[in-house]
Amino acid sequence: MFGLGYQELLIILVIVLILFGANRLPELARSLGSSVKEFKKGVNEANKEETTPARKDEEKKA
Repeated sequence: MFGLGYQELLIILVIVLILFGANRLPELARSLGSSVKEFKKGVNEANKEETTPARKDEEKKA
């Protein structure tokens, strides 16, 4: 995973814990998860929009 080992990930987790505190970590994880979900949704919609007009053009030609 990005060339990071367990020790590096542990150090990053400790730094995040120190910066934000234990009470904010679940909130940060939730917001990060929802952001990733929205990003994937947007990418999927963009891919559908790119492929949909091509199919309509093919139907008109046939």
